[in-house]
Amino acid sequence: MAFELFIGGRYLRAKRREAFASLITVLSLCGVGLGVTALIVVIAVMTGAEAHIKERILGSTPHIIVMPGGVAGGMGAYGDARKQIREVPGVLGAAPFIQSQAMIRSSRGASGALLRGVDPLLSNEVFDLAGKVEPPEAWDRLVPKDAETQDGRPGIILGKEMAKNLNVIPGDVVSIISPSGALSPVGLMPTMQRLVVVGTFSGGMYEYDSTLAWMDLKQAQKFLRMGDTVSGMEVRVKDIYQADKIAAEVSKTLGPMFWATDWMRMNRNLFEALKMEKRAMFVILILIVLVAAFNISTTLIMMVTEKRKDIAILKAMGATKKSILKIFVFNGMFIGTVGTALGVSLGTLLCTILEKYNFIKLDGSVYLFDTLPVKMELFDVLVISGAALLICLFATLYPAWRASRLDPVEIIRYG
Repeated sequence: MAFELFIGGRYLRAKRREAFASLITVLSLCGVGLGVTALIVVIAVMTGAEAHIKERILGSTPHIIVMPGGVAGGMGAYGDARKQIREVPGVLGAAPFIQSQAMIRSSRGASGALLRGVDPLLSNEVFDLAGKVEPPEAWDRLVPKDAETQDGRPGIILGKEMAKNLNVIPGDVVSIISPSGALSPVGLMPTMQRLVVVGTFSGGMYEYDSTLAWMDLKQAQKFLRMGDTVSGMEVRVKDIYQADKIAAEVSKTLGPMFWATDWMRMNRNLFEALKMEKRAMFVILILIVLVAAFNISTTLIMMVTEKRKDIAILKAMGATKKSILKIFVFNGMFIGTVGTALGVSLGTLLCTILEKYNFIKLDGSVYLFDTLPVKMELFDVLVISGAALLICLFATLYPAWRASRLDPVEIIRYG
C-alpha cells in the first residue's frame, strides 16, 4: 500500500493550476463534517429528551401499578396483597394508593386535579417523594398532630404549577370537590372538604406538576367514602427494564381478580413516537452527508480526468488496475475520514457546551422540559461515523473504477 498511498497523497496536494479542484475538495470535507456534526447534535438531543422524559416519569409514577379487575369498590385487604407482591422476586417495595378526579378551588381560581391518596412512609419505598416536595417536612403535615395545628384541617400537597395557577402558597386554605358525592333528598351532591396547603410538589414535568394533588391515604378514604379500600398498589422493581416480566409474575401471584401494568406499557405510545422521530431525523440529516459524498465523487472524477496521462504512465510502468483503484479510493476515503473526524469533534464540543451551560431555554408548558436536554451515547456516535464513512466509500468506487479501466495506449496515442 506504500506506493498507492504515496501517489494518492501527491494527488491530494493540488498545484496552483488545480486550485478549483482543491476548493471542491475542501468543500466536500466541510460538507461531510457539517453533516456528521448535525447528526451527532440532533441525535444527542433526541436521546437526551428520551432519557429526561423517562427519568421524570419514573420520578413521579411507579414502575408497576396493580389494580383490581372486576372488583367493585376498589381493592380490599390490601395489606395481604402488599405482602404477596413484596415476595415476588425483583420487587423492592409496594404501597397502596387512591386515585380520583377532583376539583380544587381557592379564593383566586379553580383547577381540575388528579387526586392521589398515599401513605408517605410506605410510598417512600416506591419513589423518593420527600426530595421533590417543598418544604421537606410537608409530608408530615398531611395529618395535623392535634386540633390546634392547621385549625384541625388535613393537609394537601399541590403540584408546583397547579399552586401557581391557583395563586396559593403553603398555609393557604383550598376547597376540594369530588364529582362522586353522596345521595341527598335532591339527588347526588358532590363531596366538598377544606384543606390546608402544606407544600408543593415538583416532579420536573409540567403535565404532572399542573394536575397532581397529594393527600393522606386515610383522609382520602374518608373524603371519597371508600371505607377500608384503595384504588390499587404501586410497585417499585430492581430492574426497570424487567418491569413487564415482574408485572406478569405479580398478576400470576395475586390471581385473576387483579391485573398489573408496567411503566413501559403505560407510556408505550410516547416512547415509540420518540424512537420514530429519532429514526426520521437520522434519515433526513444523513442526506447532508450524502450530498457531501456526491461532491467527493465529483472531485475524484475531475481528478481522474486531469490525471489521465499520469495514470497511463503509471500503467505503462507496471501499475495494476487494483493499484490505480486503491489510489483513488484512498483519496476519497481520506476526505471522508477527515470530514467525519472533524464532524465528530465539532459535534462532541457542541453537545458538551449545550449539556454544561444549558443556555437554550424552553417553555415548560409547551415542552416536557425547560432546557434543551443533551445526552451523547457512544453507540450513536459509532453508528453515525460508520454510516458517513460507508457513504463516502460508495462515493469513491465509481471514479476509482473508471480510473482503473483507462487504456494507457489510447491515452498516450491520442493525449
